[in-house]
Amino acid sequence: MSDLLLGAIVSGLLLGGFYAAVTLGMTLVFGYLNIVNIAHPAFVIVGSYLTSALNSRWGLDPIVAGVMLMPLFFALGVAVHAVYHASFEARDEDSLRGLAFFFGLMFIIEVGLILQFGVDYRLVGASYIGATVTLASVIVPLRMLIPFLVAIALVTVLHLFLTRSFFGRAIRAVSQDPVGLRLVGVHPVRIKRIAFGIAMATACLAGALLIVIGPVEPSTGRGYIGRVFAIVVLGGMGSVVGTLIAALLLGLAESLTATFYGPSWSPAVVFGFLLVALAARPSGLVSR
Repeated sequence: MSDLLLGAIVSGLLLGGFYAAVTLGMTLVFGYLNIVNIAHPAFVIVGSYLTSALNSRWGLDPIVAGVMLMPLFFALGVAVHAVYHASFEARDEDSLRGLAFFFGLMFIIEVGLILQFGVDYRLVGASYIGATVTLASVIVPLRMLIPFLVAIALVTVLHLFLTRSFFGRAIRAVSQDPVGLRLVGVHPVRIKRIAFGIAMATACLAGALLIVIGPVEPSTGRGYIGRVFAIVVLGGMGSVVGTLIAALLLGLAESLTATFYGPSWSPAVVFGFLLVALAARPSGLVSR
C-alpha cells in the first residue's frame, strides 16, 4: 500500500470520527424524536465560538471548555424544545412548519454570530495544535487525532447511555410507544425534552472539536447540513453504532476522492455513495 493511499485512509478515518461527533445530536432528534432540526450544525458553530471565547479569555483548553459548556447547551436544548413543542407538537403541526422553525432559527443564529463576532475566522490555541505523531509511517496531526479520540469516547458514552440506562431506553421508546411510556409513569414530552438537551450538549462538544481541527466562521455550519442528514439516514435512523460506521465511511469517501481526484468531487461522490448504499439497504447500515 502506497504512503499516499495509507495517508488518505488515515485522514478519512479521523475525519469520519469527527463527523460522527457532529451527527450524534441529529441521530437523537431525527432518529428517535422525529424532529428535523436543520439548525443543528448552526448550534455546533455556536459551540465553536463560545469555546474560542473561553480559550482566548482564560486560556482554557478548547476541549475542556467544550465539556464545561455542555450543561449550558443542555439547558438551551430544553428551552428550544419547550418552544418547539408549544408551537408545533402540541398543535400537531410539527412537520413542515416545524422544519421552517428550525430553518429560520439557523439563519437567526448565523446573523447573530455575524453581528456579535463579525465574519472573520476564529481560532483557538492549545499545545497539541501544530504537533504531529507518526502512525504506520503516516504523519498524523494531533489536531485531528485528539478530536477523533474524543469523538469515539462521546459515541461510546452515548451508546451506553441509550442501551443501559432507564432514561436512554425511554428515549429509544418515545417515538415507538408513547402510550407504553405513560403506562410506566414516564411523560413522553419530558423524555423528548431531555433527549433534545442531550443532543444540544453533543453539538457543543462537536463545536469545540471543530475549532480544534481548523478555523470557523458563522456560515461554516451550512457545509455540514447535507453530511449530517446523509450520515443519519445511511447509519439507520437512530442507531449510534450505525452513525459511527456511516460517518467513517463518509470520511473515507471524502478523503480518497479529495486525494486522488480533487476536493471538488467529494460532495458528488459522497451523496452518490449514499444513494447506492440505500438502494442496496434501504433501512440503513444498522437497524436500531
